Amino acid sequence: MARLPFRCDDDVICKGLDALRTELEVPKAFPDEVIAEAEASAAAGPQIPDGSAATVVTDRTDIELVTIDPPGSMDLDQAVHTSKTDMGWRVYYAIADVAAWVKPGGAIDLESQARGFTMYSPDSRSPLHPKAISEDAASLLPDLDRQSLLWTIDLDERGEIVDANLERALVRSRAKLSYRAAEDLIADGDDMLNTLKQVGLLREALEVERDAVSLRLASQEVVPTETGFALEYDESLPIEGWNAQISLLTGIAAAKIMMDGKVGILRTLPPPQNRTIKELRRIAKGLGIEWPRSVTYPAMVRSLNPNNPIDAAMIAQSARGLRGAGYEAFDGELPKLTQHSAISADYAHVTAPLRRLGDRYANECVLAVLAGVRPPEWVLNTLPELPRLLGAARNREGSLDRAIFDMVEAALLVDRVGETFHGFVTAVDEKKNRVRVQLNDPAVVAYADGHTELGTEVLVRVDAADIHARRVNFTLV
Repeated sequence: MARLPFRCDDDVICKGLDALRTELEVPKAFPDEVIAEAEASAAAGPQIPDGSAATVVTDRTDIELVTIDPPGSMDLDQAVHTSKTDMGWRVYYAIADVAAWVKPGGAIDLESQARGFTMYSPDSRSPLHPKAISEDAASLLPDLDRQSLLWTIDLDERGEIVDANLERALVRSRAKLSYRAAEDLIADGDDMLNTLKQVGLLREALEVERDAVSLRLASQEVVPTETGFALEYDESLPIEGWNAQISLLTGIAAAKIMMDGKVGILRTLPPPQNRTIKELRRIAKGLGIEWPRSVTYPAMVRSLNPNNPIDAAMIAQSARGLRGAGYEAFDGELPKLTQHSAISADYAHVTAPLRRLGDRYANECVLAVLAGVRPPEWVLNTLPELPRLLGAARNREGSLDRAIFDMVEAALLVDRVGETFHGFVTAVDEKKNRVRVQLNDPAVVAYADGHTELGTEVLVRVDAADIHARRVNFTLV
């Protein structure tokens, strides 16, 4: 994987990133009163949240949990342990008990509602909670006792959910693993991680049975280097998919519990519209990809190989079938849309409360339903507002991501105007007589003036690159 770092002359990129965050109103430093409250909360120790249905903290430090995250992560939301049982499999999934550190209506609570998500930039991040909580007191760091929300999910031999429970528990992670380290341990025969692999594979097979969408986009990634930053195409390790299946499994279990209790918040995605599917079939035909009428949209997407330029172009186009994701809060009558069409199941966000606002509320709803009581008032009072708060934060996050990639792409090519590069066409805009091209190296995706067919391997010339305008202009050669 090539690394082509750009120079940060006169700190132009760093200043540009600061200006971009200001433009998009990305939160910066926490107010003094938020930091003070976080430090006081961390010093006082975890509390049982007001009105919570789970007031007993069970000692489950006997479970040999591990965390699996990108290198350098300190805000560790989840720790996992999987094992084989007589009837199938058991998954323990400990989630950071953020509500134990955040006073309802307090400074941290109000600030987190304004932020919504932790937002990432190449040079920094804008966290949802102050470090005293997100990287210390609430984080599931190794070899430390932590109050958590512990999911126990039993699966049958096929990986289907048989039973799911959530409780407050004291846990202790045994190791802080990167994806690469976890992958190496699997290769070395680690029993627990190989069980995680087996569960992940079973859940992936069930995903196929549900006709869920698995969209393997060739995504860009901004990578820090000794002299600045570089763009790379992300190459995921298998463990990332298996680990993600545990989170998906938990979200599916949580959604069912909240829907049974008729109170909570779901992550939803409407199915693609008929006209979208018709357009995708037309594109597939133009690319020479066979798509029989009997094959569904998810099955077609799963059949594509992201390493093949033609298939990669189709994968990029297929993303239009996944538009419209949102959140649905309910208390009483269920919303009209409950399903997440890409997952092909009812689903909720509950596994990343250090980085997502809604997870803290959803977990308290689950605890209440399991106990047969109403959720706390602070949850019920905020529940109707969560879809708006989370939607606004998600839009800001998307705008930030797009603008960062545009800026870094321009920085990579600002000194290479006039040079030519190889790539392939991932979209065609006939009205503007341009095509979207994904370069092979560097990992840049931008529009080029001219016309050619989808999936075509092309040679493009860089005509302009403007860091401040966050724009790159290509022309087909």
